[in-house]
Amino acid sequence: MSLRRSYTIIAPLYDALLETAGGRLRAASLAQLPQQGTQDILISGIGTGLDLPHLPPGHTYTGLDLTAAMLERVKPRIGNLQMNLVQGNSMALPFANECFDHVVLHLILAIVPDGRACLRETARVLKPGGSVLVLDKFLKPGETAPLRRMLNLLSRHLVTRLDVVFEEVLAAVPELKVAGDMPVLAGGWFRSIRLTKAG
Repeated sequence: MSLRRSYTIIAPLYDALLETAGGRLRAASLAQLPQQGTQDILISGIGTGLDLPHLPPGHTYTGLDLTAAMLERVKPRIGNLQMNLVQGNSMALPFANECFDHVVLHLILAIVPDGRACLRETARVLKPGGSVLVLDKFLKPGETAPLRRMLNLLSRHLVTRLDVVFEEVLAAVPELKVAGDMPVLAGGWFRSIRLTKAG
């Protein structure tokens, strides 16, 4: 089953599955965005817009998702935010080089079929000196995690991958450097990571 079809089907259930558990983690991650000023910020893989209540006002946001069904569920959450919605692929972003000050990647790197392509595209559209906020589930380098790897055989075709090693993804994008990395849930399986691009 394609990723587009899977997420079109689960769009009505997405909030119930993720909102309660993820709200605190999203808020903590997004608190790293500038609280003042006006900057251009991309939310790549915006889903149903669960990040929106935690976004600081004043910035210009672009929310991108693969499916129209997800984007329709974002619209009622926009409120007073300056938000442009774009249907597109996080692995082939429809934007010019170096056009965003910050990029948010919440629960997307372990969902897309090619996390390296997603992060490479993120680096391409990020301005020098900009930051990337990552919140997702990752295996540690060398971690065997046999149960997760076994479950991944099914889950990767439906909703998400369970076998992504962040360090392997990052190695393909040398222009991005780790500025912060914190375990936030499930014994460090979920991590909040801040990346920067040299200015």
